[in-house]
Amino acid sequence: MSTATLSRTAPAHPAAPAARALVNTRYIKVELRRVARNRRSLIFGLVMPVAFLLIFGASSDYRTQMISEHTNVTAWITVSMALYGAMVAAVSGGASVSVERSQGWTRHLRLTPLRPASYILAKLVGALALGAVSVAVTLVVGAAIHAQMTVGAWIGGALLAWLGSIVLAAFGLFMGYLLPTENIMQILGPLTALLSFAGGLFVPLTQGSVFYHIAQFTPVFGVAELVRWPLGADFSWTALVNVVAWGAVFAAGAAWRFRRDTARV
Repeated sequence: MSTATLSRTAPAHPAAPAARALVNTRYIKVELRRVARNRRSLIFGLVMPVAFLLIFGASSDYRTQMISEHTNVTAWITVSMALYGAMVAAVSGGASVSVERSQGWTRHLRLTPLRPASYILAKLVGALALGAVSVAVTLVVGAAIHAQMTVGAWIGGALLAWLGSIVLAAFGLFMGYLLPTENIMQILGPLTALLSFAGGLFVPLTQGSVFYHIAQFTPVFGVAELVRWPLGADFSWTALVNVVAWGAVFAAGAAWRFRRDTARV
């Protein structure tokens, strides 16, 4: 066969390398559209934190009661609810792999050039995008009901609430691969609320108490403590260790289940 014939029959270019890139912008756009159309995630991630803030943080007594020179109780509740909203959004975004697995979507994606790591990255981006919107909406409502804190506290609290939710995104991914059920958020929703109570997100914990010592070993304790640090609280190395440890546990669990899932024929 001649060289000319070979040139006509062989493909002129190999498969597009962009399809194998880690950051697949096309699929990230698909994931963002999916998140925007998910009404349940929007309700749990945007409506519930604001509702809780208005119920528990709009009291006139909390507006005048100060926990530091520039911070009132309403601000403390605002930051806490911002974190809760980001957490719920992160868990919902990560756990959506369970539904997609049951529908055969992930198996279909294995037939495409999309890298498995790109699929996980898109899930995290979608979860963080919804979490960012949840944090922003909650803080705007907090400002409307007269939450008082410094500019640095507004910015620092928002960033820590948003970034801290990555731990719960890993948790959602782990549970999404572990629990093959379309009703997974009916399990993870109450579980996230329970972990929030146990970690002191909704109710302040008294240092030195039995509940405080127990809370230090729960997944939400670390992010709850760190998100309140800009409000004037002392920096807690225990909280930082808690975040790193639980993040590593959930990430390792998600990677383990992910490898088992992608190894299936």
